[in-house]
Amino acid sequence: MAAIVTLHLALAAVWAGAMSYSLLVVQPRAARFFTDDDRLEEFLMTLAHGNRWRVVGLIAALLVTGAIAVPRLPWFLLVLYLCAAAVFANVSWRHWPARVFALPAERPGFRRSLRRQAWAMTVLVGAAFLTGLATTTGLI
Repeated sequence: MAAIVTLHLALAAVWAGAMSYSLLVVQPRAARFFTDDDRLEEFLMTLAHGNRWRVVGLIAALLVTGAIAVPRLPWFLLVLYLCAAAVFANVSWRHWPARVFALPAERPGFRRSLRRQAWAMTVLVGAAFLTGLATTTGLI
Protein backbone atom coordinates (compact mmCIF):
# COMPACT_ATOMS: atom_id res chain seq x y z
CA MET A 1 0.00 0.00 0.00
CA ALA A 2 2.89 2.36 0.75
CA ALA A 3 4.12 1.97 -2.84
CA ILE A 4 0.68 2.93 -4.21
CA VAL A 5 0.50 6.00 -1.96
CA THR A 6 4.05 6.99 -2.96
CA LEU A 7 3.22 6.57 -6.65
CA HIS A 8 0.06 8.60 -6.17
CA LEU A 9 1.91 11.44 -4.47
CA ALA A 10 4.66 11.38 -7.10
CA LEU A 11 2.11 11.64 -9.91
CA ALA A 12 0.36 14.54 -8.17
CA ALA A 13 3.70 16.29 -7.66
CA VAL A 14 4.52 15.85 -11.36
CA TRP A 15 1.22 17.38 -12.47
CA ALA A 16 1.36 20.28 -9.99
CA GLY A 17 5.03 20.89 -10.76
CA ALA A 18 4.55 20.87 -14.52
CA MET A 19 1.61 23.27 -14.27
CA SER A 20 3.53 25.59 -11.95
CA TYR A 21 6.60 25.61 -14.18
CA SER A 22 4.49 26.36 -17.24
CA LEU A 23 2.61 29.19 -15.51
CA LEU A 24 5.53 30.78 -13.70
CA VAL A 25 8.43 30.22 -16.11
CA VAL A 26 7.56 29.04 -19.63
CA GLN A 27 4.59 31.24 -20.48
CA PRO A 28 5.99 34.54 -19.17
CA ARG A 29 9.37 33.95 -20.83
CA ALA A 30 7.79 32.90 -24.11
CA ALA A 31 5.69 36.09 -24.08
CA ARG A 32 8.87 38.17 -23.57
CA PHE A 33 10.87 36.25 -26.17
CA PHE A 34 8.34 36.27 -29.03
CA THR A 35 7.54 39.81 -30.08
CA ASP A 36 5.45 38.58 -33.01
CA ASP A 37 2.06 37.33 -31.80
CA ASP A 38 1.74 34.76 -34.60
CA ARG A 39 5.09 33.23 -33.65
CA LEU A 40 4.15 33.21 -29.95
CA GLU A 41 0.90 31.44 -30.73
CA GLU A 42 2.68 28.94 -32.98
CA PHE A 43 5.19 28.22 -30.20
CA LEU A 44 2.47 27.76 -27.57
CA MET A 45 0.51 25.46 -29.87
CA THR A 46 3.67 23.42 -30.49
CA LEU A 47 4.23 23.08 -26.74
CA ALA A 48 0.65 21.97 -26.18
CA HIS A 49 0.46 19.57 -29.12
CA GLY A 50 0.22 15.93 -28.11
CA ASN A 51 -0.09 16.52 -24.37
CA ARG A 52 -3.84 15.90 -24.06
CA TRP A 53 -3.64 12.12 -23.84
CA ARG A 54 -0.59 12.21 -21.57
CA VAL A 55 -2.56 14.27 -19.08
CA VAL A 56 -5.62 12.04 -19.47
CA GLY A 57 -3.38 9.08 -18.59
CA LEU A 58 -1.96 10.98 -15.63
CA ILE A 59 -5.45 11.80 -14.36
CA ALA A 60 -6.53 8.17 -14.77
CA ALA A 61 -3.46 6.99 -12.86
CA LEU A 62 -4.16 9.50 -10.07
CA LEU A 63 -7.78 8.36 -9.80
CA VAL A 64 -6.83 4.67 -9.80
CA THR A 65 -4.01 5.01 -7.28
CA GLY A 66 -6.16 7.34 -5.19
CA ALA A 67 -9.08 4.88 -5.23
CA ILE A 68 -6.80 2.01 -4.22
CA ALA A 69 -5.36 4.08 -1.39
CA VAL A 70 -8.78 5.46 -0.27
CA PRO A 71 -8.68 3.71 3.12
CA ARG A 72 -5.62 5.82 3.88
CA LEU A 73 -6.50 8.96 1.90
CA PRO A 74 -9.50 11.26 2.41
CA TRP A 75 -12.33 10.83 -0.11
CA PHE A 76 -12.33 14.53 -0.98
CA LEU A 77 -8.86 14.07 -2.42
CA LEU A 78 -10.53 12.27 -5.33
CA VAL A 79 -13.07 15.10 -5.59
CA LEU A 80 -10.21 17.58 -6.00
CA TYR A 81 -8.79 15.49 -8.84
CA LEU A 82 -12.18 15.17 -10.50
CA CYS A 83 -12.61 18.96 -10.36
CA ALA A 84 -9.15 19.44 -11.87
CA ALA A 85 -10.03 16.86 -14.53
CA ALA A 86 -13.21 18.78 -15.37
CA VAL A 87 -11.22 21.99 -15.83
CA PHE A 88 -8.70 20.09 -17.96
CA ALA A 89 -11.49 18.65 -20.11
CA ASN A 90 -12.86 22.15 -20.70
CA VAL A 91 -9.41 23.45 -21.65
CA SER A 92 -8.59 20.47 -23.82
CA TRP A 93 -11.84 19.95 -25.72
CA ARG A 94 -13.38 23.45 -25.74
CA HIS A 95 -10.76 26.11 -25.12
CA TRP A 96 -7.93 24.89 -27.40
CA PRO A 97 -10.10 24.05 -30.42
CA ALA A 98 -11.69 27.51 -30.22
CA ARG A 99 -8.29 29.12 -29.74
CA VAL A 100 -6.87 27.45 -32.85
CA PHE A 101 -9.46 29.28 -34.94
CA ALA A 102 -9.38 32.55 -32.97
CA LEU A 103 -8.66 35.82 -34.68
CA PRO A 104 -5.47 37.59 -33.59
CA ALA A 105 -7.52 40.15 -31.65
CA GLU A 106 -9.17 37.33 -29.67
CA ARG A 107 -5.91 35.66 -28.59
CA PRO A 108 -5.24 37.77 -25.47
CA GLY A 109 -8.67 36.82 -24.11
CA PHE A 110 -7.95 33.15 -24.74
CA ARG A 111 -4.57 33.47 -23.01
CA ARG A 112 -6.18 35.09 -19.97
CA SER A 113 -8.84 32.38 -19.85
CA LEU A 114 -6.23 29.65 -20.13
CA ARG A 115 -4.15 31.25 -17.37
CA ARG A 116 -7.18 31.32 -15.01
CA GLN A 117 -8.04 27.72 -15.78
CA ALA A 118 -4.42 26.61 -15.45
CA TRP A 119 -4.20 28.28 -12.04
CA ALA A 120 -7.42 26.52 -11.01
CA MET A 121 -5.96 23.14 -12.00
CA THR A 122 -2.69 23.93 -10.24
CA VAL A 123 -4.44 24.92 -7.01
CA LEU A 124 -6.74 21.87 -7.08
CA VAL A 125 -3.93 19.40 -7.76
CA GLY A 126 -1.62 21.15 -5.31
CA ALA A 127 -4.29 20.99 -2.61
CA ALA A 128 -4.84 17.30 -3.35
CA PHE A 129 -1.10 16.64 -3.18
CA LEU A 130 -0.73 18.49 0.13
CA THR A 131 -3.78 16.73 1.55
CA GLY A 132 -2.43 13.33 0.54
CA LEU A 133 1.00 14.17 1.90
CA ALA A 134 -0.38 15.46 5.20
CA THR A 135 -2.59 12.39 5.54
CA THR A 136 0.16 9.89 4.87
CA THR A 137 2.63 11.59 7.18
CA GLY A 138 0.10 11.77 10.02
CA LEU A 139 -0.30 15.54 10.05
CA ILE A 140 -4.09 15.17 9.64
